[in-house]
Amino acid sequence: MTGFGSATAENDRLSVHAELRTVNNRYLKVSSRYPDFYAKLGSQIEKLIRSSVSRGTVNLTLRIDSLDRTSDYLLDEEVIKQYWEQLKHLSEACHTPLPNHVDSLLTLPGAAIDNYSRSHTPESDWPLIEQAIRGALQELTEFRKKEGESAQADLESSNQIIRQQLEVVKEKAPRVVTNYRDRLHQRLADLLKDQEVELDPDSLIREVSMFADRCDINEEISRLGCHLEQFDSIITSKTSQGKKLEFLVQEMFREINTIGSKANDVEISHAVIEMKLAVEKIRENVQNVE
Repeated sequence: MTGFGSATAENDRLSVHAELRTVNNRYLKVSSRYPDFYAKLGSQIEKLIRSSVSRGTVNLTLRIDSLDRTSDYLLDEEVIKQYWEQLKHLSEACHTPLPNHVDSLLTLPGAAIDNYSRSHTPESDWPLIEQAIRGALQELTEFRKKEGESAQADLESSNQIIRQQLEVVKEKAPRVVTNYRDRLHQRLADLLKDQEVELDPDSLIREVSMFADRCDINEEISRLGCHLEQFDSIITSKTSQGKKLEFLVQEMFREINTIGSKANDVEISHAVIEMKLAVEKIRENVQNVE
């Protein structure tokens, strides 16, 4: 399910801005971007996200800024002096003049000290980072909740269409065998009317009985009704169960498909087409449900 959430948390030293974006995915995939200094917190960050999101692709971006940047980096005078002494030695050896400034030495390894990483640890900043992520998760949840309410309305509407068409099937199903018997009787009577052959009632009964067995859809109707009841129960429950809904939709489609292949009736076939269209719409929506 798509969604967005962001939040900022600050103390006297840091400002942490967390931004979460989610897109549809059958499984849960978490991708995070943050400064390398906080790499040790990766497992804690992912665990926190997984506690609130169970399905979808989640992208987290953390921007962490120091509010007092004057002491983030310090120059190591001893290291710079050693570089300068070595440069003087090379200058005398090569008979070349020394540079007029030391700017080029400041980019060499060890010239600047990361003062923040020496005085703080990722763990010490975790409470503030956690606060920002939780705030973003809360906003994300509200965003996804609104989208979920819209999806639920669509699912209920499609489910109602299937119910209505299933009632049509229930009404028409008992007439299928009767109509077949009448058509078969009339067809045989027309074929035999100019012949000196009588219609054998027992043979007609056997043929109709075999047809009735082949086109019996009572079990499929019953199972589909149970699936619809379970579907209603899941989408109105307080916990989201997208994967269970996805499996249930497959079972619903299987029963509807079997009804269509066995019924051998035009009106039932029309109802089956409407049910298949509704199930396909449900299938599309269910993929977005957590």
